Amino acid sequence: MDIKVLYYFLTVAREESITKAAERLYMTQPPLSRQLKALEEELGVQLFIRESRKITLTEEGILLRKRAEEMVELMEITKGEIGTLNDNISGDVYIGGGETEGMRLVAKATKKLQNKYPNVKIHLYSGHVEDISERIDRGLLDFGIFIEPADMTKYEHIKLRTTDVWGVLMRKDDPLASKGFVTADDLAALPIICSEQFRKEMLGLSGGEFSKLNIAATYNLLYNASLLVEEKVGCALCIDNIINCGSDSPLCFRPIEPRLEVGLNIGWKKYKTFSKAAAVFLEILRESI
Repeated sequence: MDIKVLYYFLTVAREESITKAAERLYMTQPPLSRQLKALEEELGVQLFIRESRKITLTEEGILLRKRAEEMVELMEITKGEIGTLNDNISGDVYIGGGETEGMRLVAKATKKLQNKYPNVKIHLYSGHVEDISERIDRGLLDFGIFIEPADMTKYEHIKLRTTDVWGVLMRKDDPLASKGFVTADDLAALPIICSEQFRKEMLGLSGGEFSKLNIAATYNLLYNASLLVEEKVGCALCIDNIINCGSDSPLCFRPIEPRLEVGLNIGWKKYKTFSKAAAVFLEILRESI
């Protein structure tokens, strides 16, 4: 399977048109159509549903698109790493993580790194723990920030000198805001906006106390959830220090009692051969920690 043909395939998938894709690729339509037909024959499946006005992907085509995007991205990363195998330290470092104040350590290390090596670029990717883990395993990320109790047994890792505190984001005019903390009983009758991370990981740490909450909505990014809180959809279970709760904000944060405090780790694939850029980033991060 030629990487160039995969690039052709992705262009057609994005444009939903052979004609438009050919124009974007600066080639004529017949050879592009032949390349796609040969790809379908090689895989033994139909990748496109060819309609009169546009082209859509079959189920097999959707799967190939996901894998092809990863392969093309990995190829670009590899080309960049090979191109920096010289005395000048430059290149790209790919770091993933969820929303956490622990990313500030990464930010500070990045500033030191770019002061010393201005040709190194940092690329941040936000996602949940399973997503970050999968991208590290596939070679698409150099490092990942993991919120405990994530399983770190298959990674080399460093424990960060910071912790996250779980609690509730609510409006300042909410009756619960008058308390210094909230309990499972406080939240039992309220509509709750909950992340999948809390549902999968924090319920175990809390002994199942929050298993019977009234979940009104779920979220992936807390900023979007904070808008729901502002509009009185519910209170959001979240980590502290992600959303601004200053004097100009209508929101406030209250920690959960008993206190749910979790550690953070930065991990990377075992036996990974780092690019020079990734190696110096890790060195500077170690010094910062």
